[in-house]
Amino acid sequence: MTLAEYHRLTPLPRPGGVLYVKPGARGYRDPVYEALQAAVIPFGQRALDLNPGVGLASLPLEGRMEVERLETSRAAFRCLQASGLKARLAPPWEAEENAYDLVVLALPAGRGTAYVQATLAAAARALRMGGRVYLAGDKNRGFERYFKEAQALLGYGVVLKRQGPVRVALLEKEREAPPLPSLWHRFQARLLGEAFTFLHLPGVFSAGKVDKASVLLLEGLVGEVGREGVRGKRILDLGAGYGALTLPLARLGGEVTALEDDLVSVLSLERSLKENHLAARVLHSDVDDALAEGGEEWSSRSVGHKVPGLTDREVFDIIVTNPPFHVGGAVILDVAQAFVEAAAARLKPGGGFFLVANPFLKYEPLLEERFGAFRTLLVREYKVLFAEKANRG
Repeated sequence: MTLAEYHRLTPLPRPGGVLYVKPGARGYRDPVYEALQAAVIPFGQRALDLNPGVGLASLPLEGRMEVERLETSRAAFRCLQASGLKARLAPPWEAEENAYDLVVLALPAGRGTAYVQATLAAAARALRMGGRVYLAGDKNRGFERYFKEAQALLGYGVVLKRQGPVRVALLEKEREAPPLPSLWHRFQARLLGEAFTFLHLPGVFSAGKVDKASVLLLEGLVGEVGREGVRGKRILDLGAGYGALTLPLARLGGEVTALEDDLVSVLSLERSLKENHLAARVLHSDVDDALAEGGEEWSSRSVGHKVPGLTDREVFDIIVTNPPFHVGGAVILDVAQAFVEAAAARLKPGGGFFLVANPFLKYEPLLEERFGAFRTLLVREYKVLFAEKANRG
């Protein structure tokens, strides 16, 4: 898959218009979203979709209710905008309180218990008394437990549909919602011999502890270029998360640009930088789409608003990534491949690309194809791969 193919939006006919999808965007060809779409019936005047992805689940409500959507993924948000569906970039707990008659929620079980619980609390707080929630999920990913938690928050609830492992339930708000759970958490970590304090919201990757893969990548990078080899260099952190790579590279004096698809991670990274008195440019980005192209740069929170940027394609001296993946999940593997393609496009001649991954993930053929050669720097639970971009001439 080329970078252009990754970024391309594909139109799918739908009643009353077109639904756009793309690699890296949740909710298309997903049985949970499909089951939710088949079950949803309008109720009242205002509806809220708290995990919309490309917008499939709440489509039956379009034109029959006022439908709002809160989305954290830049990739999914691009699809929602192209489809003309009302949406804004925000985590679920930013939903207006006591304002909706209906909430549609595909459980975000892959983001962990704390995120799901915060989302359920946000749904309960967003509903007016007597309002309804359509809740869908997979029984192998905690649906029964989360359904019981939703009942404890709301009151009445019944499972409407069972199809294989997928479940769809309908609940009604019978009691006042409790306050939101504590959202911000902090932890300390030592990286490259330096102390850092990380702050993060629920749902970020490797919450509470820097993952071993990122630690190994930093070790491999410093072993290759040295600490002074980072100072003053333009560095791109692809898929930056809450900043496990961004913060130590910024402290070493790198001029870091951090790109991250998930808004919750972006907010966490921004706060961690401030806590540690460090500076980096942080962009909410679908792989590299937020970087300047042809004199324009997209702002992070308000897609569609352009601000002055650089005149040429931005390139970097060093690019690092701990790419997302999911075994058997083609969408996530597409994102990882797009990271490699973006690195090949964004690296300066003579620049270095550092990638860390599980040993069983075969990035080596792709690196050889895109860079001509690569080296394995370290193997210790994970592997750190290194590729250089050939100088022109």
